[in-house]
Amino acid sequence: MMHSGLFDWQTRFQQLDNGGDPLVKLNQIVNWELFRSPLETIRDIERKSNAGRKPFDVIVMFKIMILQSLYNLSDDRIEFQVRDRLSFMRFLGLSLSDIVPDAKTIWLFRKQLTEAKLIKKLFNQFDDFLRENGFSAKKGQIVDASIIAAPKQRNSREENKDIKDGNTPQDWSVSKKRQKDTDARWTRKGGQNHYGYKNHIDIDVEHKLIRDYEVTPASMHDSNVFEELLDGNNSSSDVYADSAYGSNDKLDALNKRGFRGHIQRKGYRYKKLNERQIKSNYRRAKIRSRVEHIFGVQAMRAGNLLIRTIGIIRAKARIGLRNLAYNIDRYCLLAQT
Repeated sequence: MMHSGLFDWQTRFQQLDNGGDPLVKLNQIVNWELFRSPLETIRDIERKSNAGRKPFDVIVMFKIMILQSLYNLSDDRIEFQVRDRLSFMRFLGLSLSDIVPDAKTIWLFRKQLTEAKLIKKLFNQFDDFLRENGFSAKKGQIVDASIIAAPKQRNSREENKDIKDGNTPQDWSVSKKRQKDTDARWTRKGGQNHYGYKNHIDIDVEHKLIRDYEVTPASMHDSNVFEELLDGNNSSSDVYADSAYGSNDKLDALNKRGFRGHIQRKGYRYKKLNERQIKSNYRRAKIRSRVEHIFGVQAMRAGNLLIRTIGIIRAKARIGLRNLAYNIDRYCLLAQT
């Protein structure tokens, strides 16, 4: 059996550094203690007993949530990866002799965050930090939505009818209800059917940071989650969006609030766009493409945008953490430039 010493581990970490381990920069640049105070509130609940193992540090658990969101890992897979990958262990400040949180502990911590409604608060707190440290929202904003796939449900037509009517099928047992997502919905985009949720985001043009978000069933039209996302503190009144947001009511609402709408025009079979409208669309599209970068980064880091949760409450938690993780990662990049 081969034995390793301190020098061997230092050599291995040096090799990781030479390979450009991104988690090193994430640890160096992000002040994780910023999140400690709100996270500690979930530990304020009096423990029923002092027996048992001491809870894991909330910052360690939160950083696991960020890793899980960046790489789209299930609770079982993040537990395995933390045990297996030196880069993950170093990011969390764990050694080989330390106890690693298991999948159930990770699930419970996220459940506590969700029940305490902390995820959106943490997102907003970090946005305040960004604004106070030179990354305020500038040069206008872009609103868009991305479909987040959820596991498809194999229901009968009668069951789907009950669900659409807002009812739970009467013959479902308690255990079956726990395994059925009655909140996710079908939608059609690009000639294909999709099942799941939508991540509606508002970003600023200058920094490509998510300034606000909302999560809805996939069937919710993009324009129904628009005005409430708009950032009144952006340095510019310009608002960019695709043609889904281009109704006269939405444009009037923008004007009344002092925003300048730059909405993509849509041509129709018997009403083609003229040359001026095509050129205007092209100029808008060059700016709007910045929001596609965000969705692309999330998909690229995660491999896909599938979430493995049941119900919209848990979906909001997962997607909210993913948006926060993106902002933390993006801040790390911006702070280096």
